[in-house]
Amino acid sequence: MTPSTESDAVLLAHMADCLARISDYTGGIRQRFDASSLVQDAVVRNLQMLTESSQRLSDAVKSTEPGQPWRELSGFRNIVVHAYLSLDLSIVWSIIENDLPGLRDAVQRMIAQSTSDGPPA
Repeated sequence: MTPSTESDAVLLAHMADCLARISDYTGGIRQRFDASSLVQDAVVRNLQMLTESSQRLSDAVKSTEPGQPWRELSGFRNIVVHAYLSLDLSIVWSIIENDLPGLRDAVQRMIAQSTSDGPPA
């Protein structure tokens, strides 16, 4: 494995972990998210880490999933980090509900691809 491949594997695993945590925290239930500032804070923090990791992925790995909105993820990271006082929780929920399932699938495909790219047995 090259250093880039190794770091991509670590970043993809971290992204998968963030996605799993968000799912665990919300249970896919809007009311659970809306009712708890603790859940909201945990979700936003994991979105921040998820989007930060997505920015650090190599272009080669990102190119395997051209349908993913990599630039928009980066933009959302900037909002979460720099404009957190104006963060709209309705938009956060929309992202959880509409965007994260596809990203979760893409991350799983990228992980599968990276593990199948190892040296021949």
